[in-house]
Amino acid sequence: MQPIWEHVTPPLRPNDIMKLAIGPKKAPDLNFTDWEAILSEIIVGDAFGVDRMDYLLRDSHHAGVAYGRFDHYRLIDTLRILTIDDQGSREPVLGVEEGGLQSAEALMLARYFMYSQVYFHPVRRIYDIHLKDFLKEWLVDGAFSTDLDKHLAMSDDEIMAALRNASVQQGAKGHVHACRIMKRQHFKRVYERNAEDVAVNPESGQAVFDALCGEFGEDKVRRDCYRQGGGSPDFPVRMRDGRKVSSLTASRALEQVPVTSVDYVFVDRSMSSDAERWIAENRERIIQLPAENEGGATDG
Repeated sequence: MQPIWEHVTPPLRPNDIMKLAIGPKKAPDLNFTDWEAILSEIIVGDAFGVDRMDYLLRDSHHAGVAYGRFDHYRLIDTLRILTIDDQGSREPVLGVEEGGLQSAEALMLARYFMYSQVYFHPVRRIYDIHLKDFLKEWLVDGAFSTDLDKHLAMSDDEIMAALRNASVQQGAKGHVHACRIMKRQHFKRVYERNAEDVAVNPESGQAVFDALCGEFGEDKVRRDCYRQGGGSPDFPVRMRDGRKVSSLTASRALEQVPVTSVDYVFVDRSMSSDAERWIAENRERIIQLPAENEGGATDG
């Protein structure tokens, strides 16, 4: 993009754009001024970045759910540039007045609910996997072109047309995966990580995936394991008496917002009932730690 930016009037400096788009946490070597750090936080910040506010509200609207809604007007009205008094750093960051703390809590809870109920919904996740499988077969060498013109020419329209054509043409590249998407023949979830199994084996999802691959074949099984990065961000709150404290001190709700993580195992829908029954019959054996499974565990 640099040649394009240099021909804009007035020209844009690539370093300035990178600073705003990435932020000081991910690019500490770029030597941010305080104002550059604040501007970047306004755009892409973990706590109050407009990108986050926008996608939560927009996705909530278009998905027809209420999970991502929060009082963004009140939150924006109470945003302030602050520091935390009891912490060594004096670098200014975005924070809120105490009166906006509930709106900030609503934002973080909206994010949690959107991830747990929408973004990480098992049917949505398995379609991501089927799409990746299709693209690996359909694209030349299994990847998008790095040539700029060819890359920009590959839009959603081309992908959707390719999916439609591949789904109706027997023997076409990616035919099986295209059918799973276009004809709603997606794999079905047969296992989801749970606290009881994790207490026995922290990698219970991997254990179930490996066992199902051995029993039904690798081409019939998929696994989706993902953990949302980070927890609730720590930002300053200016209390009504003038003190500036950490949000995690001022709000018990923010301190306890869970991190969303999933570990799903899916199988071809034609054998989902058999797979579920097989897991139920062999669950204890499957999730045992390897040493226990081989009789290698010792007392104490």
